[in-house]
Amino acid sequence: MGHTIAEKILGQHADGKPAKAGEIVVAGVDFAMIHDARAGNALKMIEKLGAKSLPHVKRTALVLDHYSPPPNMEAANTHVAMRAFADKHGSPLYDVGDGICHQVLPEGGHLTCGDLVVGTDTHSTTYGAFNAFGTGVEGTDVSAVMMTGKLWFRVPETIRIELKGPLQPGVWAKDVTLTMLGKLGAEGANYRALEYCGSGVSAMAIDDRMTLSNHAAELGAKAALLEADEKTFAWLKAHGAAAPKPVKADADAIYAQRIVIDTATLAPQVARQHNIDDVVAVPDVAGQKIHVALIGTCTNGRLDDIRQAAAILKGKKLAKGVRMIITPASRAIYLAAMREGLFEILTAAGASVEAAGCGTCVNITGHYIAADDQVVISSANRNFKGRLGNPKSEIWIGSAATVAASALTGVVTDARTVAGGDWRAAA
Repeated sequence: MGHTIAEKILGQHADGKPAKAGEIVVAGVDFAMIHDARAGNALKMIEKLGAKSLPHVKRTALVLDHYSPPPNMEAANTHVAMRAFADKHGSPLYDVGDGICHQVLPEGGHLTCGDLVVGTDTHSTTYGAFNAFGTGVEGTDVSAVMMTGKLWFRVPETIRIELKGPLQPGVWAKDVTLTMLGKLGAEGANYRALEYCGSGVSAMAIDDRMTLSNHAAELGAKAALLEADEKTFAWLKAHGAAAPKPVKADADAIYAQRIVIDTATLAPQVARQHNIDDVVAVPDVAGQKIHVALIGTCTNGRLDDIRQAAAILKGKKLAKGVRMIITPASRAIYLAAMREGLFEILTAAGASVEAAGCGTCVNITGHYIAADDQVVISSANRNFKGRLGNPKSEIWIGSAATVAASALTGVVTDARTVAGGDWRAAA
């Protein structure tokens, strides 16, 4: 009987052999992450338990990204405590402006194929883009990792999703993940692993693959795993990661469900106000007025996303009355976008650029609060009612290309219809 990627990675980190879905295993963790919104409890727990040593603390990164910069005294004091802890114990520290946890961990070379990685955020599924089992846990769980290097897991069942055919220009992994949300519903894959495969995955760049794994959190997935290929190996090597230990599913692996999506014919998608699984094709709702456009977050704040926006807006202006805010996912992306001239293009078009961080994903910092009756189109991952600080506003979710095209016209727009658009390069 064959095994899935999830069963193999968890089993290898427990007793060295593949596990079975439903089993409980105690597995060694290769790397852990804790961000500032969960660090307070974790650090208090270490003190409460009176740990005399933290043997795995140097394999735990502390990331100051949610309260970036800190909006109140409590957050500021948490940052001080995190910096002091990192100085004392030698933990990797990513400070305000360095970027979002799910971007800086792979950029920092902290994970590789076959690893087991945990973080204090549901979007820790992102690491599956690199053929690692990444999943979200609580801050106290990370305390246990720092003390013991281990956590317990229930091995998840797996849904295998085959993407058939490369995406059309103007269509991105965001549109695939929204399609999945439309099919399964929010939390429709609760505590299941997803395995994405097929020619559609092979054709994607790493940035898009990260979106594919990241957005699985909205489906409730425990992990979202891709097989490794030469693109994976090259990216990891360029970022100083350890030698890869790629893991493939067996041909006779047992899956809870198999789904096939014809990605070669897929149209751009959007999730409508308040419901991430109320998904429709962009052409079906084209013309919906928008007031604000947001590009960023751990889901779609990468360099390719910024390139998409710049390609569409180069030499043009935002529609009258539309505001646009861009938040890159990391300092490295910010610098790369500057070197390519992308921010010059976007600023000239009328957009504003924020420092790298979680920014306008959720109203933690208060950087942006939607006004009554405003319609926001965003490349973020969630559109809960009141997510941007005002329950009387609406949030629509789409790809960076859809967001930029809509900002250009002032209404929800299919990026493929924008004259002169080149979605593969910005300049």
